[in-house]
Amino acid sequence: MGAIMELRHLRYFIAVAEEGSLLQAAERRLHTSQPSLSRQIRDLELELGVKLLERKARGIELTAAGRVFLDHARLALMQIDVACEAARNTERPHKPGFSLGFLPGQEVIWLSSVLRILREEAPDIDVTITTKSSPELATALMQGEIDAALLRREARTAGLDFKLFAKEPLIVILPARHRLARHKSIRPEDICHEDFISTARASPVLKSVIEQYAAKVGIQLRQTYDAETLSGGMSLVASTGGFTLVPIYVQNSLLPSVIARSLHGEPPTIDLVMGYNKSNTSPLLKRFLFRAEELTKGGLGSQTNPTRMMKNRDQMR
Repeated sequence: MGAIMELRHLRYFIAVAEEGSLLQAAERRLHTSQPSLSRQIRDLELELGVKLLERKARGIELTAAGRVFLDHARLALMQIDVACEAARNTERPHKPGFSLGFLPGQEVIWLSSVLRILREEAPDIDVTITTKSSPELATALMQGEIDAALLRREARTAGLDFKLFAKEPLIVILPARHRLARHKSIRPEDICHEDFISTARASPVLKSVIEQYAAKVGIQLRQTYDAETLSGGMSLVASTGGFTLVPIYVQNSLLPSVIARSLHGEPPTIDLVMGYNKSNTSPLLKRFLFRAEELTKGGLGSQTNPTRMMKNRDQMR
């Protein structure tokens, strides 16, 4: 964080976004004055260099940057809560722990639900959260460093087992001003003429899915860059005018200068799985895996309709 931004700025912003009104957030949630709250929000916007809120006749509305920032602000506060609890626990008698791994960005979607399950099953457990690439998560599971992880179905994962969590369609990420951005869905024969930015350096499973899709539809992708991360790939999309193919969850954290579009026809999908080490005999892990099936019922349904999700996102813009 910068010199101005503090945790209270995040809490104030989240309260305003959730209440939809500066006045209601000030009176109901924050017990402060509206002018004071307005100053805090202005300080936050100045620190970030982007406008987060727009005042409307019936309250406030999040800008595109505000929607992206809201997800990450919520996640930051959740991680701070976990860190504070872990620090407090150092002064308490030793308690058993449980370590969870996520692909970067997936924790925004699943963390709150996963923590709810763990707290219901073991209220006094110490929970550790980590985010890594899928191959790194698989290695951590094999080495016993984490108990469970949301990752890809990696090859050569001796001793690991996987439960299908969701099938995520791949979507196209384009610059918002790109000539193809006016279409609701993108035909594969159109993207083969554009510069392709790969984000699969740290994800061999994603690379394989994209290659199989290109072969199936009979196109050859013109790769110009190979980004190390999904966020790096989006930055390259914005700066070079190219496109990338990513799992649909990435649209929850898009830069304001890029836009998501579904692929025309049947899109390729990539499995999101819950992985664990079969030699891990933790009773809590067994209960957690059983309860996690509650989330897959909603996850599988919500992740497999890219056209509806694209439409909903466009309506928010």
